[in-house]
Amino acid sequence: MSELSEDGRRQMLKELSEVPGVSGYEESVADCMVRWLDGIADPTYDGLGSVIFRREGSSPSPRIMLAGHMDEIGFMVRQVTEGGFIRFQTLGGWWDQVLLGQRVVVKTRERDLPGVIGSKPPHILPSEERKKLVKTKDMFIDVGATDRDKAEELGVRVGDPIIPYSPCTEMGDPDLLMGKAWDDRIGCALIVELLRRLSGDEHPNTVYGVGTVQEEVGLRGAETSVDIVEPDVGIALEVSIAGDVPGVEDHESTDELGKGPSLLFYDASMIPNLQLRDLVMDVARDNDIPLQSAMMPRGGTDAGKMHIHGAGVPGVVLGVPTRYIHAHAGILSVSDYCKTLDLLTALMRVLDEDTVQSLRRN
Repeated sequence: MSELSEDGRRQMLKELSEVPGVSGYEESVADCMVRWLDGIADPTYDGLGSVIFRREGSSPSPRIMLAGHMDEIGFMVRQVTEGGFIRFQTLGGWWDQVLLGQRVVVKTRERDLPGVIGSKPPHILPSEERKKLVKTKDMFIDVGATDRDKAEELGVRVGDPIIPYSPCTEMGDPDLLMGKAWDDRIGCALIVELLRRLSGDEHPNTVYGVGTVQEEVGLRGAETSVDIVEPDVGIALEVSIAGDVPGVEDHESTDELGKGPSLLFYDASMIPNLQLRDLVMDVARDNDIPLQSAMMPRGGTDAGKMHIHGAGVPGVVLGVPTRYIHAHAGILSVSDYCKTLDLLTALMRVLDEDTVQSLRRN
């Protein structure tokens, strides 16, 4: 039996959340996916490091590409000061306000170094300056080095990746998991579980599950891996922005935890294929799967690169609602994740040659 038990699912989610993999340093995430797909699908790689798993059904075509990006937002060592503190380069879109006082791990060649993001103490700042938001350029990371020589002795080098520290934790409601990197390890998890499920299920197509690299810094892995897959349909598996927190208005986000997967109707990189969008809605309805709707006026997804490949590829984005993305810790619902997996499974069963042809104007 290839499907994961409930305990197995939670273990996989924990591992994928906690494994380090900031943009450009995703190897450990790919290795984690490979372990969970051992005996199910063999990996191949593009030249940037995106990992590609192939699962052939009853027909070699149509080719369905599912993309979940492996990279998380993080940092890189930019400079070590004379006092042994680390100046850092952000990788991906950080909001300065969520950084100060957060714990990180500097991954040197020799060891993992715990650290904390600091700045000039507010107690010694003039009152007017204390009211201002501290900029990233004025922050540093303290790894406990007394000077530059000690930091170098500890193995710190320019270019070392720096990962947010946030263990995956079950909350008071066990359906909710808090952890780092749900954007987009939840997409990677969906690929793993879907391919495991399809290994014992009929589907009239060939499915390619792709863990892409460097999405957070320019959708780069999707641009290279789509050249290898040459898909007939592209689906990005993502988080969506949960709006069920204080201060968020309905016109900004209506997604809620526990209400099922989300279908993205618009983002800055893609307007979905209308026929594929409607098919997703029909399949959800026919299978009694609740489906939420979302729009994202800023930002894009891997579907933004997939859908403009070659002469054009019908594309869509499915998301698992998540609170506090692009921060050290996000929160999502395991039941939403499971419903997204069920929706994907149902979609794979109906995306045959005739259906995929109907997505295009002839």
